[in-house]
Amino acid sequence: MSFDEIIYDVSDRVATITLHRPDKMNAFTNRMLKEIIAAMDLADADDQVRAIIFTGSGKAYCAGADLSGGGDTFAKGGSDVAARTGVVRDGGGLVALRIFESTKPVIGAINGAAVGVGVTMTLPMDIRLASESAKFGFVFARRGIVPEAASSWFLPRLVGISQAAEWCYTGRMVSATEARDARLVRSVHASEELLPAARAIATEIADNTAPVSVALSRRMLWRMLGADHPMQAHRVDSRAINSRGASDDAREGVMSFLEKRPAEFPVKVSDGLPDVFPDWSDPEFS
Repeated sequence: MSFDEIIYDVSDRVATITLHRPDKMNAFTNRMLKEIIAAMDLADADDQVRAIIFTGSGKAYCAGADLSGGGDTFAKGGSDVAARTGVVRDGGGLVALRIFESTKPVIGAINGAAVGVGVTMTLPMDIRLASESAKFGFVFARRGIVPEAASSWFLPRLVGISQAAEWCYTGRMVSATEARDARLVRSVHASEELLPAARAIATEIADNTAPVSVALSRRMLWRMLGADHPMQAHRVDSRAINSRGASDDAREGVMSFLEKRPAEFPVKVSDGLPDVFPDWSDPEFS
């Protein structure tokens, strides 16, 4: 599909998805929702893409849902999925779940205001960096709605239940420094240094790691957040080590180390990931 409300660019094995409605502070629309999902599909299907960066055009990252529809803005859950299927689904949740399922690491370079869905869409990203001008707002209670984009699952796991509760109950704006101190973001940067810092992390991944190993590691780390006993992780680890240990990537990883040369990992994510989660099933939405 053609993109009108995002910019999709691939350079040096890094895909950058830029929310692009700068005159509207990149406010979230159904069109943007579909374009983000399409861009994620492109990045996942491209073996040359090793990491994904999200950022925004202009002075904001995303000021939240486009409220130009007035009082009925949230009447259908913020998504036109209900109109097409009869099933009400939260639009921000569709984006969050797609990012959660990514086979590539996702880095948020939050360049300005991230409010409502503008912040909750970043929660399933693996690493978040913020500019000094960034600010965050879980403003749902101030709009008469509730947190969305599966943020009631993600946010307490990132910052703890007490901090998550305070931010959601008050709906107040949170500075970049407070977000860093609460571990919502990794680091705070001058505006001109934000994207280079995000790209440095992406490049470190692209230059030194096996794509399938990163994809599996991402899946293991996120899914084990919901495990209730370390034995579940042990079972997954055992399957993954058995599968990867016999792979051409493992041979290359060892030999490149012994031979003191850069590794050239041959296995592609598009070849498929080993099923190390035989007991995992994505819940049916009904």
